[in-house]
Amino acid sequence: VCADDDRSWYSGNGFFSMTYTYQKYDLFFAQIADGMEELGRHELSGLGATEVKPAFHGLHFVAGKEALYRINYEARLVSRVLAPLVTFDCHSTEYLYKTARTLPWTDIFSLDDTFVISANVSDSKIRHSQYAGLVLKDAIVDSFRDRYGQRPNVERIDADIGFNLHILRNRATIYLDTSGGSLHRRGYRQEAVEAPMQETLAAAIISLSGWDGTTRLYDPMCGSGTLLFEALMHYCRVPAAFLRKNFGFRFLPDFDRDAWETVKRRSDKAMRPLPRGLIAGSDSSKRAVDTARTNSRILPSGKTIELSKTRFQDIDSLRNTTIVCNPPYGLRMRRGEDMGAFMKEFGDFLKQRCTGSAAYVYFGNRELIKQVGLRSAWKKPLKNGQLDGRLVKYELY
Repeated sequence: VCADDDRSWYSGNGFFSMTYTYQKYDLFFAQIADGMEELGRHELSGLGATEVKPAFHGLHFVAGKEALYRINYEARLVSRVLAPLVTFDCHSTEYLYKTARTLPWTDIFSLDDTFVISANVSDSKIRHSQYAGLVLKDAIVDSFRDRYGQRPNVERIDADIGFNLHILRNRATIYLDTSGGSLHRRGYRQEAVEAPMQETLAAAIISLSGWDGTTRLYDPMCGSGTLLFEALMHYCRVPAAFLRKNFGFRFLPDFDRDAWETVKRRSDKAMRPLPRGLIAGSDSSKRAVDTARTNSRILPSGKTIELSKTRFQDIDSLRNTTIVCNPPYGLRMRRGEDMGAFMKEFGDFLKQRCTGSAAYVYFGNRELIKQVGLRSAWKKPLKNGQLDGRLVKYELY
């Protein structure tokens, strides 16, 4: 059995040390939502990655150990970073099982660690992703049984370590999830309202707004506060994974604890406090504001964000302000509410009371854009989960 023509990892008598694909080439894959690729390329390059190239649903990049740790700790836009372990031709589940079983899994994690498998299969003789993932899981647990007579447990939520199987045109790659779960889970969302915005999308909106703290930032429909918190983390230089307890890269066989601690220490040292009054928000729902206030206390300087229960219709003015918001739609709308009239009223508010400001409005439902009644400066496609939304900029002279 071999991968990438490396025949050194296994013999009939036992396991040998092996060099994994990511070690040979310092090559990794960052998953990112559609529409964020260019932002993600710029972010990864700024964190030390090189040779960043777009791929399907993500970006390939080259990085040394410190850059890999820094990307997992600081990147705001990518959802996870995968390290390729092996790549091999794979035309059947029998060969997938045979190849995967020979990998030295017991050198990567232990019986005490839980694990999870995700799989994606396309344009291959193996047609079912879920079954392919099950075959990989069986190969892993059987490898442990061979050595210890016991197997580790699978944990679908909050597993200690995750593996990803990707098969495209009968070519399989097994990845280790170096992020330890999706990086969009920042850890500050202890409570949420209906249809919350994904954190990576909120970070992209803040990035695309170009907001740098020279103007006040305000969200007049803040919900549980995701846009406000991502703005805080951006301005205060709070690492995106500051609250994360587990990273998958610690399972890599060449994990360097000293290098990781150095990266974390430098990143944390760069943080700065939030000036009072710089970031604020409001919502018509008391429950939403209470939720945002509860979540804000988890972040450094989070208590400095100003929050109030106020309808946007009752705000006197937001002049010379950077306005960001995600208007309610679908689950977030009250039954019977006229969405078209609501958006027209919001457009009138922007035009009449927000002169000198720039508004960045995310529409999960693109049909609502025309209801605002304002000419846009630009529109950019951004996905929020399965929603193919648009971020629209309005310049309010």
